Amino acid sequence: MPKNDFAEYVVKDLLAEVRGVTSRAMFGGFGLYKDGVIFGIIVDDEVYFKVGDPNLKKYKKAGSRPFTYKNARGKEIAMSYWAVPAEVLEDREAIALWAEESRRINRAKRPK
Repeated sequence: MPKNDFAEYVVKDLLAEVRGVTSRAMFGGFGLYKDGVIFGIIVDDEVYFKVGDPNLKKYKKAGSRPFTYKNARGKEIAMSYWAVPAEVLEDREAIALWAEESRRINRAKRPK
């Protein structure tokens, strides 16, 4: 696991209930993986989980927002990773459920 205090805190503390979570450095942030499936990212010390049809409403209702970046032309691009709400980050049982749900969403999109 790359050396980053916040990424280590997320993996070893916040997501301690989710066995097998690892992180890898990528594009100035970190990817969160379980069983080889990326389900979240950490950028600028903020945690984002994969969102799809099954959980999008939950993130919107919680007041979350997607991770965005500017491409080479300056256009803002929104990704399908949304900020994990603070109340979820503070609840170990809730964050474990949200993480597993995001992993299932991304796993379902992988080719077989």
